[in-house]
Amino acid sequence: MNRHCHPLFVAAAFLLAVLVCASTTRPLLAQTAKTTDPNQPQRMTGQTRLLVMRSLQSERVFARIMLPQGDKGIKLKNGVMSPSEAKIAQAIAEYGPAARPGDRCVITDVQIKDNLINVELNGGSKKHQKWYQHIEVISNVGATPIPGGPSPQSLDAHGTTITLEFDKYIPELTGDQVREMLAPVIDFKALTPAEAYEKTLSPKLKEAIKDHKVLVGMDKEMVMFSKGRPPRKIRDKDSQGQDYEEWIYGNPPEQVEFVRFNGNEVARLEIMTVDGQKIIRTEKEVDLPSKETELAQQKAAPKPQNAPSLRRPGEEPEFPTTSSDHRAPRPQDQNPPPDGTNPNTGAPPMTPTGGPPMTPPGTIPHVAPAA
Repeated sequence: MNRHCHPLFVAAAFLLAVLVCASTTRPLLAQTAKTTDPNQPQRMTGQTRLLVMRSLQSERVFARIMLPQGDKGIKLKNGVMSPSEAKIAQAIAEYGPAARPGDRCVITDVQIKDNLINVELNGGSKKHQKWYQHIEVISNVGATPIPGGPSPQSLDAHGTTITLEFDKYIPELTGDQVREMLAPVIDFKALTPAEAYEKTLSPKLKEAIKDHKVLVGMDKEMVMFSKGRPPRKIRDKDSQGQDYEEWIYGNPPEQVEFVRFNGNEVARLEIMTVDGQKIIRTEKEVDLPSKETELAQQKAAPKPQNAPSLRRPGEEPEFPTTSSDHRAPRPQDQNPPPDGTNPNTGAPPMTPTGGPPMTPPGTIPHVAPAA
């Protein structure tokens, strides 16, 4: 009997080992096949989610299409927009427009969920209340809201929502990639204040601000755009007794820069390098037009030909203005009569009240005879 049981025991053990190996190798093979697929995008991480939200938050954009109010808003999936233009026009007729083409909008909130990225414009489609606005006073009459709460009209939302929808999950994306996906609906090419200010500068200043450098002759606003807000400021007097303000950037053993201002202009730049060298620059490296020069240029600018006027076509001004006294002298004012009469009316000059009578020049005053 033992001879017949031994082969059966060996066969059962062999089958059990095969089943165990199959159950352990199958997940490993599936995992390796899943990780080795180069075409499968990775899921968005929490760190990337925060970076995308910070990149889009509070950014100013321009609307490309009519955006309706309401809870549904606009959806974008694989570059296809929904609902259709007819339904968008119907929603605009029912709820009103949130923005028209070319209107400036503000991204007020960005929410990233499982396979959706919700971008709210101008406050979104729902008005959010504060916690204290939900408080009610319960009495015998019933529940009444606290006095001073928001009115029903103030709870109406006038914004909209744009939703980016993905198939299964949100892959790894950057802020610029999300902007490209939203390009059919909104335009992100509005200039930031820094970009708009940079376009007004000379090429030398643009290059210095781009490289985060300070030049002697810059003003405080330029230094702000180039280096940012200073961590430390010092106000003191120099050896000649003049007041100055010094901005300090960096901490040792890193490079430290001391930017000294006389008024609103950089007068001295001292740099302490990492290897211990001391660089001092005091010669002016850039010339900025003063406020007086800018005002003079504005005054000297020619008057536009089509300037608005209250005169009829072809009518000449009665008293043309000049650049010196703003009014040309009239012919009768250039040579006044010697008797002091008014050249317009011929009346004698007025005598001040309570004063002696005025005698025209060149005449002998009447003297009363002595008694």
